[in-house]
Amino acid sequence: MLLGTLDTKGVEYAFLRDRIKDADVDVVVVDAGILSEPLIEPDVTRQEVAAAAGTDVQALADARDRPTAIETMGRGAAAIVRRLHDEGRLDALGALGGTGGTAIATRAMRALPVGVPKLMVSTVASGDVSAYVGTADVTMMHSVVDVAGINRVSARIFANAARALAGLAAGTESPPVAEKPLVVASMWGVTTPCVTTARERLEELGYDVLVFHQTGIGGKSMEELIAAGHVDGVLDATPTELVDELVGGIWSSGPERLETAGRLGIPQVVSLGALDVIAISSSGLPDPLPERFRDRPIYVHDELMVASRATPAECRELAALVARKLNAATGPTVLFVPLRGFSLLTTEGQVLNDIEADEALISTLRERIDQTKVEVHEVDVDINNPAFALAMADRLHELVTR
Repeated sequence: MLLGTLDTKGVEYAFLRDRIKDADVDVVVVDAGILSEPLIEPDVTRQEVAAAAGTDVQALADARDRPTAIETMGRGAAAIVRRLHDEGRLDALGALGGTGGTAIATRAMRALPVGVPKLMVSTVASGDVSAYVGTADVTMMHSVVDVAGINRVSARIFANAARALAGLAAGTESPPVAEKPLVVASMWGVTTPCVTTARERLEELGYDVLVFHQTGIGGKSMEELIAAGHVDGVLDATPTELVDELVGGIWSSGPERLETAGRLGIPQVVSLGALDVIAISSSGLPDPLPERFRDRPIYVHDELMVASRATPAECRELAALVARKLNAATGPTVLFVPLRGFSLLTTEGQVLNDIEADEALISTLRERIDQTKVEVHEVDVDINNPAFALAMADRLHELVTR
């Protein structure tokens, strides 16, 4: 299925549609334009899209309010694609566009279940696309040139997109997967040994384990999946996004992080992975660091990311925040505290090691955690010790099976 504004991009959509049909794949074209007449005949009209949003397309056109029109047609398009998918008429969704077309189409894409192929060819695909992708599995393809006619560059890009969509639509059968209890886990690069060991142990015990990379959107995706009610247990080994939310790092996932499982009563085992490591730059050095980080130790991960360390005062605040969230949990909740370091960067001898900050975090947790509600295990190893990871996995298994 193709979704777009056929009044401004009709020629380009005709090219994309015909290339897909060349691969013997049927195409349904949905028009989300509102101004001029569509340049090609749609299968689903703009009137139908507007009606799905509870409005009239002519009223949108007469108002000449572009932001409202984009929001409304995006909402209507989302309703249309959900219906077509439920009817078995949509195997993949593709679109072409600039900022407006991308906003409309990706809103519709985000309405589809995970696993339904979604390909957006966009002029904005080389920048920050988080607002368009959200927590969905949207694939963004940079159009390189504007979506404005068929030329030697756009023809190649659009043809590639057509072949990709044809292949995605024709290959939508997923391999069979045995139904298993589902566990979600949080990981960042500096806690990879811990979470890998725990994941392998949980898989041995019969779980399907989904690991989420804690880069802002990873935490949001994990919390949303928990909220959807599909998760049997949570191994939140790496709540590092909380420090970015508190201190102003680049990878916050919002103030609700570490709350959903507790609110829903889902068994959770939590640790402190990278809770004290702040992602502070997406452009790397030697670009100037924000003033508040200039006197702190710096770890250069690569040319795109620099990290630093939370201060003792910030660690006390973080510990109080974690304690508040865990104390509020309504289900089985266990906290594992590694006494010799919370990540690969903060153990003894590493660039971000800070014994005073570690002690501030641990001592505040001891003061604030209500151990009548939260089970606490202090272990005299660092977080990536295999025994620590196995202990967390085994305890979560006990909670879930109990």
